[in-house]
Formats: sequence, structure tokens, C-alpha cells
Amino acid sequence: MLRWFRILAVAEACSWAGLLVGMFFKYVTETGELGVKVFGPIHGALFVLYGIGVILSAREAGWSRGAVVLGLACAVPPFTSLWFERRMAARTAARQLA
Repeated sequence: MLRWFRILAVAEACSWAGLLVGMFFKYVTETGELGVKVFGPIHGALFVLYGIGVILSAREAGWSRGAVVLGLACAVPPFTSLWFERRMAARTAARQLA
């Protein structure tokens, strides 16, 4: 599951990037809303899958409740899912070495 969580975290961050670019073209340059129409639903689905991934990974790896709350909160600001995934991967690896 942790491998899938990494994939979800990266995909969620990429969808954030696409959505932000789409929002730039829609609201700043006012040249169209195609990017938002395309990346909005994609990001929404990946947002939900990332949240499910946090919960399932927490069960598998034994993360604390605080880590779960932090992981879920990291779905909201752009690109923090990457930071959280790296943080938890490092902690899991350190635990396995100890």
C-alpha cells in the first residue's frame, strides 16, 4: 500500500499543478476555462483517493492519529502531499532499520 500511496501523492500534486495552471488561464489571462474543466474533476478524484490512501497507509504502517490528521490536511495546500509522503517514507524506513 505504501507504494500506491507514493503514486497517489505524486498524482495529487500533479493534478494540483494542472488545476493551478487552468485557474491561471481562466482567471488571470481570461483566455478560457478548459484547464479547470479538465483538471477540476481529476483533482477532485485524486484528492479523495489521496485521503483514502492516507488512512489505508496509516493502518498498514502504524502511523499515529496526529500523522493521519497531518496527512489529510496536506491534501489541501498545493504540493504538500509530496512533502508528507517523503516524511512518512523516511520515518517508515528508519523504523524498519531500527
